[in-house]
Amino acid sequence: MTRASQLKHRFVENIPASLDSGVLYIAPDYATMIHLCCCGCGNEVVTPLSRKDWKFTFDGESVSVHPSVGSWSLPCKSHYIIKGGVIRWAGQWTDAQIKSGRQRDLMSKRGTVGSQKSISEFEQKTVNEHAPKPSLYRRLIDLLFS
Repeated sequence: MTRASQLKHRFVENIPASLDSGVLYIAPDYATMIHLCCCGCGNEVVTPLSRKDWKFTFDGESVSVHPSVGSWSLPCKSHYIIKGGVIRWAGQWTDAQIKSGRQRDLMSKRGTVGSQKSISEFEQKTVNEHAPKPSLYRRLIDLLFS
């Protein structure tokens, strides 16, 4: 597979058993999006939709996803932004940045961001609007029980 430069969107009632490369499947009834990793590795990337996970906007022609997609649990560790259906590659994160982003994300989901004074200056600098998300397993559990 080759690296994707754009994703077409497809609204679906159910996630198909086989995914096409270059397609972002959006299943609103399941509050989930799924696509094959844009790096071309062939792994599935699931992005749950919620106030504390990903959001998408549809302008009538294309889809944008926020925040960025950080595939930290995959061997490729791809990191990209989907804006207007176009893939914008973001910088790779170090293991320390990934750990920090995951900790920050967990604190956000617990509602403790800003109330913890134990966040180091390094963590505050490395966690930005493109913070990586928890593992696929954790996201699915959160989606099912939230």
